[in-house]
Amino acid sequence: MSKDRRQYFYRLATTSRKYYLPYLSPYVTIGKGVKVLEIGCGEGGNLLPFAQAGCDVLGVDLSEDKIRSAGSFFAEEGAEGRFIASDIFAVRELEGQFDLILCHDVIEHIMDKEEFMRRVRRFLRPDTGLAFFAFPAWQMPFGGHQQNCRNKLLSHLPYFHLLPKGVYGWMLRCGRESPEAVKELLEIKQTATPVERFEKLIKDGGFQKVDRCLWLINPHYEVKFGLRPRRLFRFPASIPWLRNFYTTSCFYLLR
Repeated sequence: MSKDRRQYFYRLATTSRKYYLPYLSPYVTIGKGVKVLEIGCGEGGNLLPFAQAGCDVLGVDLSEDKIRSAGSFFAEEGAEGRFIASDIFAVRELEGQFDLILCHDVIEHIMDKEEFMRRVRRFLRPDTGLAFFAFPAWQMPFGGHQQNCRNKLLSHLPYFHLLPKGVYGWMLRCGRESPEAVKELLEIKQTATPVERFEKLIKDGGFQKVDRCLWLINPHYEVKFGLRPRRLFRFPASIPWLRNFYTTSCFYLLR
């Protein structure tokens, strides 16, 4: 099992314990009897602190390898959790069950965002369920996930994902990225999620915005890069479109 996967699992668990739980705690009880679903759970790191707090946790992810890793990592920690390898659009038996749904770095990868939001709403417990979304604003320096490029220059090049699609794809191919990587990065460009697009999804999906926090420095950057998290200042956060260039992570809590 990959050392990098295990490290990533614990990094996510650290950020979840230090920042997600405190952010959510004023609005939802974190403890025994609370049912938590994470869509796109990966190896399950975000869910570990919730499980250790006594929540009944379920993780769903497309990757069978990641789901197997999630089960193994939870077993190593003596934590209880259930994990399903599936496309969330294919899951039918979860409607109306969850007090809390986590969608961390997922919405920016979804093509049919409207249907995804409808699915999230159906999975929530009626009237009381809450959904937590965290995602990078599209126009932020690495909103295209180009940090995942194998080419060192491209992986450290901010904002170039904002170039026209043809130019962006050409640069990726010139950097000798694999066809699979080029395809994935171009798809992310197609499914881009600026703050304004997500705000429209909230309104069109019939959700109520309980809270929003825009981050100048993503809380996960603390464990990843040793940077102190900072919220985006109120004035730039209030300017539509411009705020996307400075927002490395968006936290939303919806009912």
